Amino acid sequence: MPDLVAVKRALLSVSDKTGLVDLGKALAGHGVELLSTGGTAKALREAGLEVKDVAEVTGFPEMMDGRVKTLHPVVHGGLLALRDNDEHLAAMQEHGIGGIDLVVVNLYPFEATVAKGAEYAEVIENIDIGGPAMIRSAAKNHGFVNVVVDTEDYAAVTSEMAANDGATTYKLRQRLAQTAYARTAAYDTAVSTWMAAQVDTTPRRRTFGGTLAQTLRYGENPHQQAAFYTDGSNRPGVATAEQHQGKELSYNNINDTDAAFELVSEFAPESGPSCAIIKHANPCGVARGDTLSEAYTRAFDCDRTSAFGGIIALNQTLDGATAEKITEIFTEVVIAPDADADARAIFARKKNLRLLTTGNLADPTAPLLTARQVSGGWLVQDKDVGRITRDDLKVVTKRAPSEQELSDMLFAWTVAKHVKSNAIIYVKDGATVGVGAGQMSRVDSTRIAARKAQDMAEVMGLPAPLTQGSVVASDAFFPFADGLITAAEAGATALIQPGGSMRDDEVIAAADDAGLAMVFTGMRHFRH
Repeated sequence: MPDLVAVKRALLSVSDKTGLVDLGKALAGHGVELLSTGGTAKALREAGLEVKDVAEVTGFPEMMDGRVKTLHPVVHGGLLALRDNDEHLAAMQEHGIGGIDLVVVNLYPFEATVAKGAEYAEVIENIDIGGPAMIRSAAKNHGFVNVVVDTEDYAAVTSEMAANDGATTYKLRQRLAQTAYARTAAYDTAVSTWMAAQVDTTPRRRTFGGTLAQTLRYGENPHQQAAFYTDGSNRPGVATAEQHQGKELSYNNINDTDAAFELVSEFAPESGPSCAIIKHANPCGVARGDTLSEAYTRAFDCDRTSAFGGIIALNQTLDGATAEKITEIFTEVVIAPDADADARAIFARKKNLRLLTTGNLADPTAPLLTARQVSGGWLVQDKDVGRITRDDLKVVTKRAPSEQELSDMLFAWTVAKHVKSNAIIYVKDGATVGVGAGQMSRVDSTRIAARKAQDMAEVMGLPAPLTQGSVVASDAFFPFADGLITAAEAGATALIQPGGSMRDDEVIAAADDAGLAMVFTGMRHFRH
């Protein structure tokens, strides 16, 4: 197999015309014959380039609204023929097949068509057939054929041709082939995922695809290599955000920023300013406020120690007053729908602080899939978009909760969905005042959250922890009364939990003995 292969004939058929004319001119400068179709051929001709229609080569016109144009032996024979195989060469000569040394194809915009909410028939028409077929043929024969599916690779091809008198190296062709197969795999993944949603079933086969957004310095730890891939869904968040300042995001930054923004997106801007502070993928403070600055301060006061070096997410445009407060301690990342000029100027003084803006909040009710790799496979489930309202709550104690307790319980329940199990959240007046996460025992989470509140009371010089007069949310049922009793000892007056334990009667009796109000949701929020 030769290293250098001269490009003498190229087939170009692209939906994205970015860089097309410059590429065509570069190829023509090396005497490459250009074959093309439809709009691509038109764009090249309008630039003054000589182009031969594929229909002229195959002897068949484009038909069936363009569904059939490159699916022909003259095209695929020109792509698949081994140039060092005498039988292949004889077949080419016998059937009048000319070799094709370069294929440049980017596919019908299927993902973009789905993203804009197109009707079923339009989505179907944007499933490319001929493009993937040509890409796979060319990629298989990369010993002799170059295949380009990304505009970013145009320069690599033209540079090599300039350096090698119109030829490319095997190393480049091999790399291009890998990219090509990954592209068709991701494309088919997008199609199959969309189809699975249309037929509303658990598919026998499931695939995942992504496009490299950036290589990362390392993963969770310095000895682990890592990269960040986007899935093309354009969901507002860390994957689509604009970074205004600060060094490159790390693996842990991306993971924690995603957790923070998904949590704060639960609180619609019209419901008032809200802030979430995340550390190691868990909230260490979440609060509402009359202003964004107040929401941040109240979230910060839940656990000032853990907030150091954390990630801050806001549900409204970051303003100068809030930015000034945030810069009082070290913060890794701030993410918000937008930031005003004053906030950006203040943050500019902190060169290592990353500021991300997203344009919008994520839709917390959008049906999505989550996937987690395990040895030998994947666990796939619907994203937890479960929500409850006051009408869904079942009061199970003698005392019913007050209006303020109900409001705080619903707030705490929303936060609980984003805390690692076993999750316990103390909330008072629309702000978390204690968070217990990730413990093997629910009662331990209850104790840890209460202890954190005691520590903060000492730091803030308060006469008593803010858990006094708070409510508590538990992401799953209390298996025993001990967790509830611990919460009552910390000063909680009301609890919200799923219910469903075989000892519910025991837990309800303990709540009544302590004078607590308790409601069941009938829904749990495990998050492992």
